[in-house]
Amino acid sequence: MGYRVVAISPTDGSAGEALGAIVAYKLGFRLINEQVVARVAWEAGVDPGVVADVERRKSVVARVLGGLGAIAPAATAELSGSPIVDDPAPRRDALRGLIRNVLWESAEAGDAVIVAHAASLALATRADVLRVLITASAETRARRLAETQAIGEAEAEKLVARGDANRADYLKRFYGVSTGLPTHYDIVLNTDRVAPEEAAALILTAARATSRFAR
Repeated sequence: MGYRVVAISPTDGSAGEALGAIVAYKLGFRLINEQVVARVAWEAGVDPGVVADVERRKSVVARVLGGLGAIAPAATAELSGSPIVDDPAPRRDALRGLIRNVLWESAEAGDAVIVAHAASLALATRADVLRVLITASAETRARRLAETQAIGEAEAEKLVARGDANRADYLKRFYGVSTGLPTHYDIVLNTDRVAPEEAAALILTAARATSRFAR
């Protein structure tokens, strides 16, 4: 029996989001990406009381995640983001705590590919989760962002640098990780050298393998 969940942590411009969609389709799993997680946080954030109320919080999570079965990966990717970034710090922190709960509830349900930058750390204690880091050099990632978002190279480089800094800050504040290490993951793939199709094949092979080692 293979893993019940694949947690993909992508860096900006690494093609991790596209890989997640491919892997989810091939495995027949639900795709839970940053947009879906943000949707849950946004729905809960409409009423701040939801964040502090366990039962109401579970209701929001179950409603949104439960409706994903009929949503194809392409449609899922179109879900809009949340107001998390613009919220005052206390509220933002509460919503980020909610996001951790969303990741855990998604893993509890099983049969899911979760594409979120902190997913592997949030689910590190689960033996049924295959943890994958997708990355590439800053130059490659900036070039991809420039191409996909139709922006200049200088702006793309700033986006990569800002994204890396935000990710590092998030991991430090919420998981106590000052430096990301390869040992935080089961698989680390560099898409500078591994094509998306090859990377997806490697993840699928590992995901379908039996997990024999306790963490």
